[in-house]
Amino acid sequence: MKPCTELQNSQGAVPPPRQPTTLRDVALVSWGDIEDSSGSAAAIPYLLAAIASGDKAAAQNALDRLRHRICRHGFVVGQATAVTVPFLWDLAQRPQTSCRVQVLRLLRNIADARQWETTAAAYPKLRRRHGDHIEWESAARRAVRAQRSIIPRLLAERDTELVDATEALASTLTE
Repeated sequence: MKPCTELQNSQGAVPPPRQPTTLRDVALVSWGDIEDSSGSAAAIPYLLAAIASGDKAAAQNALDRLRHRICRHGFVVGQATAVTVPFLWDLAQRPQTSCRVQVLRLLRNIADARQWETTAAAYPKLRRRHGDHIEWESAARRAVRAQRSIIPRLLAERDTELVDATEALASTLTE
């Protein structure tokens, strides 16, 4: 089977499927087929919806639970992390998201995640056993960087705490 970028129809190449990037697209992801640190990632869409709900307590609780699932301890990412990142960027842009600063901090943690990569550099044999984890870290960092064009809009916000969190994330992405 050819990769999606090489498939053709009667008019030529078929473009790859659109990447989900906003909360409206959350159903495009097969969450039950991927895993987070708790097992199945099927709960992630519900956590994202709670974060977007406008209910401050529910949003904070959901963000704490999501952080545990996709960036445990602030540095351990998993298979579902990269897929979740575009939705975090979407949440960070929404004024009604009550925990935007914390969402940006989570994105910064994800962008900094290098636990497996650093360990594998010191112990190359780990790549054979934990290669997926190394790739998940790399994919998660790429996902954060892929939407860095959003940063200037966030820097233009009036909320100084949000601007500070955005600046911190931006500095991580330039390192």
